[in-house]
Amino acid sequence: MPKTFAFHRPHARAAAALLVALAAPAWAISYDEPQSQESQSKEPTLEQVKARAEEGDKVEQFRLGYLYATGRGVEKNEKEAAKWYRKAADQGHPGAQANLANLYSKGLGVEKNEAEAVKLWTQAAEQGEPGAIFNLGIAYSAGRGVPKNEAEAVKWYTKAAEKGSSGAQFNLGVMYQTGRGVAKEPAAALQWYRKAADQGFAPALYAMGLSYATGQGVAKDDAQALEWYRKAAEKGSGAAQAKLGVMYAEGRGVAKDEAKAVEWYRKAAEQGEAIGQYGLGAMLEAGRGVAKDDVAAAQWYRKAAEQDLAAAQYHLGLMYAQGRGVAKDEAEALKWYRKAAEDGSSGAQSNLGLMYSKGLGVPKNDMEAGKWYKQAADQDEPTAQYALGLMYETGAGGVAKDNAEAAKWYHKAADQGLASAQSNLGVMYAAGRGVPKNDMEALKWYRKAAEQGEAAGYYNLALMTAEGRGLAKSEAEAIKLYRKSAEMGFVAAQYNLGVIYKQGKGTARDLAEAEKWFSLAADNGDKQAKEELKRLKRK
Repeated sequence: MPKTFAFHRPHARAAAALLVALAAPAWAISYDEPQSQESQSKEPTLEQVKARAEEGDKVEQFRLGYLYATGRGVEKNEKEAAKWYRKAADQGHPGAQANLANLYSKGLGVEKNEAEAVKLWTQAAEQGEPGAIFNLGIAYSAGRGVPKNEAEAVKWYTKAAEKGSSGAQFNLGVMYQTGRGVAKEPAAALQWYRKAADQGFAPALYAMGLSYATGQGVAKDDAQALEWYRKAAEKGSGAAQAKLGVMYAEGRGVAKDEAKAVEWYRKAAEQGEAIGQYGLGAMLEAGRGVAKDDVAAAQWYRKAAEQDLAAAQYHLGLMYAQGRGVAKDEAEALKWYRKAAEDGSSGAQSNLGLMYSKGLGVPKNDMEAGKWYKQAADQDEPTAQYALGLMYETGAGGVAKDNAEAAKWYHKAADQGLASAQSNLGVMYAAGRGVPKNDMEALKWYRKAAEQGEAAGYYNLALMTAEGRGLAKSEAEAIKLYRKSAEMGFVAAQYNLGVIYKQGKGTARDLAEAEKWFSLAADNGDKQAKEELKRLKRK
């Protein structure tokens, strides 16, 4: 007797390399803004500077501190620098106050004391010292040496930005973009980014590219994004170099050029930029724009994974699971999947669920599998939605058997184009399990699965055609569909073809052909096919 409708069961998914977007640029936190110092038409000698400093000249005390701090004309000595900066600072010299604050903030030449740094920056800022004004903004925004107060940070950033500080202009842009300490206003953010970018400040150039790429504060424009990223990349911004790699790889704002993409990914990767490392790994794994090299791909994935980039952790897990570029190691695959899964990677969560459900690299645990499948499914990961459907359909993983819930999850995955879920959803409609029985709906989903080359889809479509359910009955057409499924190794289709040729149903009886298909099914472990072979041999 022919076999009935067949469900497709899950397998590990090797996801395509998704080139993930970067987060908004981080603050340019610097305590080293250029410091003011009085200039003279003729520089005094070191001896003259020391003599005047000893006499209490605050300008020369500041100058001497600066010389010791930078090692210019004298052996670098941060302790001496702090001593002379203090003398000048106590006399109200703003540059000395600012530079001494820098030393306190870092613990150079003095014991680290962020509160003292803030006190000195405040004194310098009140005299209009631009670097101190900027650093006060950073102190308030980070809560370093003073209670965190983002509104106060905005106040100081604005003062510094209006004095032309590119770092402050950029940070003020970030505050407006994120709505920290000020009402969120992307257009205002863009204005400040542009001011900083006009001064060649690389993080601002990158932020301009990101604004155009995402349409924040300006109409989305990939070509403009590309040009700003290029300007930042040429100034050495690893983040911008990685973005250029993405743009060339995807053909966004520029003609697609995978070799160029590899070039920019490599520049970013060699600077330690995780996205660049991941992108380069993806290109090497796929052989796009560069010779395919799984070993090198795994190496770059590892570098990015060690920087906690979830996408790289996930792909490194895949490499270990499949033994590509590294020795196959399920325990190592599990480790990297877990890291990525805990960081929210739906693909990793789904594959971690699979590892637990199959006992790969870890003791089999259906409850744990269900937990990870659910997390991935809730993020619209189709393979996890499909696996969750199977769990509800069979009552595995600690969930009560529930055909309606199974059909719900199959539908979610099927709507995203997962062929195996489409086939299983068709079975639910054909059998009226969890959904009202509907042959036309079943046919629709079987056809979608078959159009993607899904063996179970061809098989189930053959059953409907043979029985004339929802379409004209045609045994000849059914045989064609069974054959397609059987040639793809689908055991139930192999067995059913054996029955058809044995009985001569819809075709001439052919025991040799029947034996061929029963043998294939038997070799694949089908017990009924083994029994049929025995019967044929007794005749």
